[in-house]
Amino acid sequence: MTAVESEIRTLAELDDTELAGLDAWWRANNYLTIGQIYLKGNPLLREPLSAEHIKPRLLGHWGTSPGLSLIYAHVSRLIRHTGQQAIYLAGPGHGGPALVAAGYLEGAYSEIYPDVSQDEAGMLRLFRQFSSPGGIPSHVSVTTPGSIHEGGELGYVLVHAFGAVMDNPDLLAIAVVGDGEAETGPLEGSWKGVSFLNPERDGAVLPILHLNDAKISGPTVLGRKDPEEVRHLLRGHGYDVIEVEGSDLPGMHHRFAAALATAWTRIRDIQTAARDGSWDGARPTWPLVILRSPKGWTGPDSVDGVTVTGTWRSHQVPLSGVKDNPEHLALLERWLKSYRPEELFDSTGAPVALVRDQAPDGDLRMSASPHANGGLLTRDLDLPDFRSYAIEVPRPAQQRAESTRKLGEMIRDIYTRNADRFRLFCPDETNSNRLGSVFDVSDRAFMERVTPEDVAISRDGRVMEVLSEHNCHGWLEGYNLTGRHGMFATYEAFAMVSASQTVQHGKWLQEAKHLPWRAKVPSLNVLLTSTAWRNDHNGFSHQGPGLIQVVLTQRGDVARVYLPPDANTLLSVADHCFRSRSYINLIVIDKQPQLQYLSMDEAIEHCARGAGTWEWAGTDDGTSDPDIVLACAGDVVTMETVAAAQILRDRLPGLKVRVVNVVNLMTLARPKDHPHGMSETLFTELFTDDVDVVFSFHGYPGAIHQLVHGRPDADRFRVRGFIEQGTTTTPFDMTVRNKASRYHLVMDAINNAKRLPRGAADLKAWCRSQLDRHETYVVEHLEDMPEVRDWALGDWAERG
Repeated sequence: MTAVESEIRTLAELDDTELAGLDAWWRANNYLTIGQIYLKGNPLLREPLSAEHIKPRLLGHWGTSPGLSLIYAHVSRLIRHTGQQAIYLAGPGHGGPALVAAGYLEGAYSEIYPDVSQDEAGMLRLFRQFSSPGGIPSHVSVTTPGSIHEGGELGYVLVHAFGAVMDNPDLLAIAVVGDGEAETGPLEGSWKGVSFLNPERDGAVLPILHLNDAKISGPTVLGRKDPEEVRHLLRGHGYDVIEVEGSDLPGMHHRFAAALATAWTRIRDIQTAARDGSWDGARPTWPLVILRSPKGWTGPDSVDGVTVTGTWRSHQVPLSGVKDNPEHLALLERWLKSYRPEELFDSTGAPVALVRDQAPDGDLRMSASPHANGGLLTRDLDLPDFRSYAIEVPRPAQQRAESTRKLGEMIRDIYTRNADRFRLFCPDETNSNRLGSVFDVSDRAFMERVTPEDVAISRDGRVMEVLSEHNCHGWLEGYNLTGRHGMFATYEAFAMVSASQTVQHGKWLQEAKHLPWRAKVPSLNVLLTSTAWRNDHNGFSHQGPGLIQVVLTQRGDVARVYLPPDANTLLSVADHCFRSRSYINLIVIDKQPQLQYLSMDEAIEHCARGAGTWEWAGTDDGTSDPDIVLACAGDVVTMETVAAAQILRDRLPGLKVRVVNVVNLMTLARPKDHPHGMSETLFTELFTDDVDVVFSFHGYPGAIHQLVHGRPDADRFRVRGFIEQGTTTTPFDMTVRNKASRYHLVMDAINNAKRLPRGAADLKAWCRSQLDRHETYVVEHLEDMPEVRDWALGDWAERG
């Protein structure tokens, strides 16, 4: 027998000593799990359990926890034997007490939170803090050592796991999929991760589908399906299915140990072949474990004559009337004592050696893995000088370019310089979004069959394209949280498909900022293009800027929204975002050819300020307040604003117009509301204290009103933006439909200016006639009027 074969046999076969240790750890973890749900006193049952020892509110989830603990115990044994680096992602994130208990038994919890010490006092604190005011959440949250995945909103465990192991060749991600979670759309789509995982340079994901047949109030689909149907489903996704079923002890320990050994051996065989040159290049068939165990295993079989274990009734708190019902209290005491805590904890309350010895050493403990605190492993990107991609802009608003194409060139070179820590994630739209330069240096990743007709697709590619916003967003989250950098680029309207993921990630980052032990991770960079205002061949379904509004609701310490109007500002913003840590950076810019406004030096200065006056666009000499302020944020609306200012200059020259462009949306907020909020002095310098502001905005008008709330006379801001008017039409017609065209802006300026020169009424009439002319022209000619379609700023626009 070779050394490898001997090791495999050792992993697969439990001797009596290892069995005793595994079972003791499992019982200890179950005991601590129940204690967290129920107890606020008497943590080691050193006296008879009484009502005063029970929490006033019983919160938490027991049903999935015994299975989560069993898996954790056996993976820890695997790590001890093999030295495998592993992280644990609990899809049933409501099994939080089980993962908290695991970190406590491994000692990592007490290292991070010294007050939760490994003694009776610390155990009591562990129990009292769980799901309590001033304590910790009930899920596997950011406060839980070893976690990169909360699981509160089900569906993302596999996408986070696959993202975590990309370009992370030595990492094994254990991804426990709950059978309730397996019913969600995101999870159903995420099985496809194996079609993109390259064993030569990526780590491995071991999905463990935990089937216990019940959700919160009823059965689960996969739990009730014929097991053969479930096997066919998962084999069809490309997995080698290994099954473990039962509730008998010690039989389940033996069977799960053998299953885990088999899975790990197959993973190692796949990786070894890929890395020693013997791989044939075909997509591997990765192992997957189905674990069937009873819901609420080892809990009360029945309560008040009703079956609990193995049913939905054990999902949360099986004994809910403990404080007031003596029979329930006695049943809880018997339940706790069934784990024989006196064998598991010594006289001081510390775990006994038999339990402690089950933990791997140091950073190999899953609760202490640096991969689950990815900022510890983060290396800065080697970024090219973004200035080298600059577009020459001799005069503003006279030449057009596809701004995102320049970003694509920058990303191409970031790929070259950072082959192990940067990826672009995009739902089949990289070329469409004008980022295709990246294909000069990397193909799309794909492990399935490739045909001669395919372009830039290979197993060696590192551009991640799959037609799922959930997958792309989730992969990037896992990639970020384990310390690597990237960007998620998608069509603007369909960013709303994964908007809830954006929210959940933002909440994670918000809470992580309050935990000094959580190192900052690379920011989640989201690029939205193919925007609401430019969908010439797509319809109303493709027109929706809602993600801006979503990100604005996040706390100011993580939320950032940028609306660069041209290529040079986009490059400056992108460089800043790629360098940043622990933010959600939302960048919104269209992919179509657009006017260019600022030289690179001007763009850098403008982006540093976040907002500024464009003196060349207005007629305000700065010696006194203007008659009206035209403000803008967003590329198309910036063009309309500058065009409106030119109309006013040409046709109403006596009107003093100031043009303000905002590139960092958060600068509009007050400093106390957002760290990027501009000072009162700068706000007054730009917008005055009492002059009306006609604000042309890329998104929903309410966003600007929200941001300027509390500013001087905020009611003077008249906002034009997207008001859910759209169809398949011309670019200018979109602005007309949403009453944000240059002609609408001119009329707004006239209606709200402090002082009106002669000729204002005639100009309003002309604007109405232009809108009438547009309506006729666009239907007849199927394109915009020439003076709109080909508009550029006059030669008089020189920079001051």
